Amino acid sequence: MRLLEFGCVLIVLSALLVSGDAEVYIVTVEGDPIISYTGGIDGFKATAVESDEEIDTTSELVTSYARHLEKKHDMLLGLLFEEGTYQKLYSYRHLINGFAVHISPEQAETLRHAPGVKSVERDWKVKRLTTHTPQFLGLPTGVWPTGGGFDRAGEDIVIGLVDTGIYPQHPSFATHNSEPYGPVPKYRGKCEADPETKRSYCNGKIVGAQHFAHAAIAAGSFNPSIDFASPLDGDGHGSHTASIAAGNNGIPVRMNGHEFGRASGMAPRARIAVYKAIYRLFGGFVADVVAAIDQAVYDGVDILNLSVGPDSPPAATKTTFLNPFDATLLGAVKAGVFVAQAAGNHGPLPKTLVSYSPWIASVAAAIDDRRYKNHLILGNGKTLAGIGLSPSTHLNETYTLVAANDVLLDSSLMKYSPTDCQRPELLNKNLIKGNILLCGYSFNFVVGTASIKKVSETAKALGAVGFVLCVENISLGTKFNPVPVGLPGILIIDVSNSKELIDYYNITTPRDWTGRVKSFEGKGKIGDGLMPILHKSAPQVALFSARGPNIKDFSFQEADLLKPDILAPGSLIWAAWCPNGTDEPNYVGEAFAMISGTSMAAPHIAGIAALIKQKHPHWSPAAIKSALMTTSTTLDRAGDPLLAQQTSESEAMRLVKATPFDYGSGHVDPTAALDPGLIFDAGYEDYIGFLCTTPSIDVHEIRNYTHTPCNTSMGKPSNLNTPSITISHLVRTQVVTRTVTNVAEEETYVITARMEPAVAIEVNPPAMTIKAGASHQFLVSLTVRSVTGRYSFGEVLMKGSRGHKVRIPVLANGYRR
Repeated sequence: MRLLEFGCVLIVLSALLVSGDAEVYIVTVEGDPIISYTGGIDGFKATAVESDEEIDTTSELVTSYARHLEKKHDMLLGLLFEEGTYQKLYSYRHLINGFAVHISPEQAETLRHAPGVKSVERDWKVKRLTTHTPQFLGLPTGVWPTGGGFDRAGEDIVIGLVDTGIYPQHPSFATHNSEPYGPVPKYRGKCEADPETKRSYCNGKIVGAQHFAHAAIAAGSFNPSIDFASPLDGDGHGSHTASIAAGNNGIPVRMNGHEFGRASGMAPRARIAVYKAIYRLFGGFVADVVAAIDQAVYDGVDILNLSVGPDSPPAATKTTFLNPFDATLLGAVKAGVFVAQAAGNHGPLPKTLVSYSPWIASVAAAIDDRRYKNHLILGNGKTLAGIGLSPSTHLNETYTLVAANDVLLDSSLMKYSPTDCQRPELLNKNLIKGNILLCGYSFNFVVGTASIKKVSETAKALGAVGFVLCVENISLGTKFNPVPVGLPGILIIDVSNSKELIDYYNITTPRDWTGRVKSFEGKGKIGDGLMPILHKSAPQVALFSARGPNIKDFSFQEADLLKPDILAPGSLIWAAWCPNGTDEPNYVGEAFAMISGTSMAAPHIAGIAALIKQKHPHWSPAAIKSALMTTSTTLDRAGDPLLAQQTSESEAMRLVKATPFDYGSGHVDPTAALDPGLIFDAGYEDYIGFLCTTPSIDVHEIRNYTHTPCNTSMGKPSNLNTPSITISHLVRTQVVTRTVTNVAEEETYVITARMEPAVAIEVNPPAMTIKAGASHQFLVSLTVRSVTGRYSFGEVLMKGSRGHKVRIPVLANGYRR
């Protein structure tokens, strides 16, 4: 404990010496990082890896060159600035060559003009992009058996999670009921110890646990008493995402005396490596996140999950694809690491994605087939629908309805928002006991200063038999999730139903001339909301899930690249929580939480990618992504086209036919992804080609971030070999090239294509036979028939003689010129 405190004091003291208006900057400098260095400096041999190849970080070549780069960083700063006027936070050596430093804006300007400096960007923030899904996805019957069962699913695959940390004592990460875990020789990450108990955060299931907070500390945002200077999860989000990806199988989910099922990760035998860089109150800083990613790749993770995204674009950035964050992820993919990132939670409006680059798998969120519903029956026989994971009141009894604002102990207490029912001491217990308490759902619930859990606790403390929360008005994008409570309770989310309840209450509650209640005559009873209803109209795209089109710059110019890439469950996901987690006020102190967000969708894909990596250990990140995308489905369980939740002009939620801007290639199908037949492969040089052919991207900027010159024959960015085709500005006719590689036995494929009428599509050749391991090129020709001012959607479908089906979405927006 003392040593750690001493280290924190040193950081704080050195920060005090820096100018009061100092900020954190991320700086890139000349010279290749480890992953790209091909030699040329006396005394240092090449350390570069081929595309999709792991770095041998234990070699003397790598460690000596890493020391060389760090020394150069220190020398540069030492030559420019006096000691004590700056604080270097990190040296980035593996994926990008640069450092994070805490300096004044004037010093940053000096750095910008210093010889050898390529870019200087002020740090910016990232934020969290906040069970039954293994069965819904078919893992127990279709996928786990192929890898030896759930107790072998993901064996020896390491999933790195850059998030809010982990609660290692949770049963989802325990090892006492499983076969012992052996060492993972390829993984070299370290395990921090709890500063108080001195116990390691690792246990065999958790193989690495580190935290990154130098930028947060330098910015003055870090509070060690609640943020924890350790990998311990002080929020809940990190434990939740880790258990979705790789939590143990068959863990009972119990709350308020009811078991809601058994939780499991997608790859329950995979190992977890924790890189905490996100914190409870402020989110995180890109400088810390880049350091975490850099370390994770150096340590040897196979899969990287990022349930985080930028709060806003960096001030100086010109393009969405080139900044320290995305450039670091490009380096990770070059090193063979598959990256899954949450697409963002600002749907359903277009162009709301926060995950842009082709080397990342950007994951949208779906609602699965499980819905929790409840109802309130009034004394007049009317039934009002709502939501609430609660038991029912006694079946054959009705109870008196009592509104919180009618049972105040003192009228002066209105200033405390008593209708929220958060403070039992404001309300008259004698009038509430044995009755149903009516409360109002105010803006305080939206911002998190009020919670349904607290309403339940208030009602219980006052002796109520149950409670009702009424939503009287709704703002765009507000999402209502059922919350498990021990007391009968319901949230009426339909404004018209809430009005009907309020009208009934007012009619049945006589008052005197002052407005004081004479007697409470309204009656009601609450139904059972504990059992889920399974729907065939699943999956659906969740309302909050971010939408395309993808953008290539922050003027919102559209890119020739489809995003999101894929759809996965992300709504009402049960998973692990930590007792001190505060990310969701309704689950404070609980062991599990049911929450929604593309944050929950991304670890589903990370875990499924681990299963693919286990079966196909030599596949590139692009091959894994291709397998996921080309085998996905655009149909729901009933065989109908996928629907997306959308808002109407009245702000009410409605369902519309979904498009690739909602779901990417479609909803993930893990069983099919293990055996895709064909893959669309791509590597580092291909991604450089995409950048070099994208109009408006400066070639010098590309070289600054990638240390690679533009020397490509790709022609257009739409020729990047992705399992989708997007042309944002189609004039007359454009021919697009794609190459497929057969990862199964020899097979003959018949190729067909279809498109909406405004754009004509042809594919050549119409059929091809591909030997095992061989590659074959085909061409897709798109021609404008009519200009509609919107995208036309279609697909290329390849049907194999051995039963494989390979499908890629096609999107084009036609223009006259």
